[in-house]
Amino acid sequence: MNKKIISVSIIIVVLLITIFTTYKVIKNHHNNLYKVVNDKIIESAKRCYYDEVCVEDKVTLEFLYQKEYLKDKLSDPVTKEYYNELSYVQKNNDSYEFVVVS
Repeated sequence: MNKKIISVSIIIVVLLITIFTTYKVIKNHHNNLYKVVNDKIIESAKRCYYDEVCVEDKVTLEFLYQKEYLKDKLSDPVTKEYYNELSYVQKNNDSYEFVVVS
């Protein structure tokens, strides 16, 4: 009886560790995917500002596509759905933030 309880306890502990570790790895992977796409979009917007083509504090993906700062339509790396072209990069002084519009 005692051996069964110990065996079941060990199995439960191993399963819990495995589940939480797997969840953390997948979550970090998704965060890294989003970071790569966001950085690509923000870098395109920065080039647009430096070239003085973008003059507003808010530049949409549609504008970046039209002016060919982004060549291909970008999609959410996890859901694979294309970003709405009304999604935009907001410029605040020297900081940039990508805002997704649903």
